[in-house]
Amino acid sequence: MNAVYVFFTQPFQQMAADFPLFFAEVVISGILAGMMYALVALGFVLIFKASGIFNFAQGVMALFAALTLVGIMERFGLGPVPAIALTVLVMILLAWLIERLVLRHLVNQEPIILFMATIGLAYFLEGVGDILWGADVKALALGLPRGASPWAMDNLGLYVEQLELVAAGTAGILVVVLAVFFQKTTVGRALRAVADDHQAALSVGISLHTIWVVVWSAAGIVALVAGIMWGAKSGVQFSLSLIALKALPVLILGGFTSITGAIVGGLIIGVGEKIAEIYWGPVIGGAIENWFAYMLALVFLLFRPQGLFGEKIIERV
Repeated sequence: MNAVYVFFTQPFQQMAADFPLFFAEVVISGILAGMMYALVALGFVLIFKASGIFNFAQGVMALFAALTLVGIMERFGLGPVPAIALTVLVMILLAWLIERLVLRHLVNQEPIILFMATIGLAYFLEGVGDILWGADVKALALGLPRGASPWAMDNLGLYVEQLELVAAGTAGILVVVLAVFFQKTTVGRALRAVADDHQAALSVGISLHTIWVVVWSAAGIVALVAGIMWGAKSGVQFSLSLIALKALPVLILGGFTSITGAIVGGLIIGVGEKIAEIYWGPVIGGAIENWFAYMLALVFLLFRPQGLFGEKIIERV
């Protein structure tokens, strides 16, 4: 009993001893990391919300977008702004090709068939990216700020990574734009109608093909933003596609259909894993950050499978 008491109380005693400065740094670092996770999760939410498809290829789309951006800059000698604009056009073209060659032939198919199609798409995009741009680790030099924030260091005495601040601000802007897009625009309402029932949407004159191009284009642009932030942080490499795995617990916590949930889930995961790693890690040997998110997601699946903001699905039989 004494050992159990020490296990659960020692981290809290350490938090109290460290408070406020170091603990504040841990929490801020977790918030900013959570916003990075949320950037990836937003792409999943967009496609699932509009078409009911769990896009397994979202992580690879972030990798493909980042590879394309770096490749355009290196091969054609373009600056960041025109290179990003060209990459956006590439992602829109990719969305059109996905709809034309894949989704158009799978209308009203079972969700598992659409899911398997996205698995094939993931491996295809990874192979195309390798062929076009090579498999070497690439530096993404866009002039984004790096290192500690001078304002935080001088005024608060806190170490805050500038790149993560930029990512957090970008994610916040994307959330606002996407929320307005889904709630206030005609296209956004059509996206929700398509997600509810393909046939019903078609019967009232909504073009399923156009809607899918729009939503996959939006998801591609979100993937580009996520690829830029993660690529600037750790380099553009093929392991970048694995960030999708870290987005899964975020989706389970926040709900697969909620843009707000992607942000809240990301914050919970980011802060939770940082606190667990710093304060519980020394007690049990470290590496908590690698599995904390998945254990938390498992608890949510047991007690609230639809997530914090997800819609509870009730089927009548």
